[in-house]
Amino acid sequence: MGVFSWEAFRYQLLNMNILDVIDIVLIAIMMYFVYAFIRDRRAGKLAVGVGVLIAIMLVGSLIGLRAVSFIMTNLFQVGFVALVIVFQPELRAALEKMGGDRFKNFIPSAENKDHNDRTAVSIREISTAAAQLGRSRTGALIVIERTTKLGDITNSGVTVNADISSFMLRNIFYEGAPLHDGAVIIRDWRIASAGCFLPLSSNEAIIKDLGTRHRAGIGISEESDAVVIIVSEETGTISVAMNGQLKRGFTHNSLKKELEARFHTEGDKGVQKIFTHKKDRHVSKKGGRREWKTK
Repeated sequence: MGVFSWEAFRYQLLNMNILDVIDIVLIAIMMYFVYAFIRDRRAGKLAVGVGVLIAIMLVGSLIGLRAVSFIMTNLFQVGFVALVIVFQPELRAALEKMGGDRFKNFIPSAENKDHNDRTAVSIREISTAAAQLGRSRTGALIVIERTTKLGDITNSGVTVNADISSFMLRNIFYEGAPLHDGAVIIRDWRIASAGCFLPLSSNEAIIKDLGTRHRAGIGISEESDAVVIIVSEETGTISVAMNGQLKRGFTHNSLKKELEARFHTEGDKGVQKIFTHKKDRHVSKKGGRREWKTK
């Protein structure tokens, strides 16, 4: 890369046409979506580091530091592959979201009605099971698959392929049952598999109060768009993890309303930040449940 020239920049600016403007607008939109995607993820810190290196390269070119400019230019040429490897989880999640359910509204209305009826019944049964498991302080981990397919996770457990019922879910998570330690995967509103292994979140901001079950629930929600219901074995607290964020303190009714909002209106109302260190949290009363937030 040569030394920055104001004359060349001025020449390019004065000779811009409509295609150049469209090009710049599209790049700006892409950069905005990249920023919006990584700002609440661990990739945000990595992106800041990359931005610092780019700034050093630009400053070196601007003021004529040839050695710095040469080194940084070649570093980026070689480092592109390294960036792809470093950002692999975030890139995968972004591509999966791009291939999401954008066209689901084109499904015929009769099929939509049947799907909505099945969804309503399934949500009622899941909410009932979670409330009963919470009262008995029986640990549970229920993953509801959405647009991101979880075939690799489903294959790690035992195939069930059964209708959803609170009785079935309570039996799976009964302490003496052989599959109670794993996760249940819900696919197309059927219990697809049980006893599944989930990836643990490595987010260091998660408070130490959360155990392996919660870390697994947050972990799968970071890597997919699944809705994860977690019942604590120690306290009976019902939690919901989604997009790497966690809300706690649900009751039967509030959980039912939350799931209805997620799967009927697809709203994102009330999503709270993921748990952080104890010094950053406080408790508030809202909607009949406790919401733990970051400051």
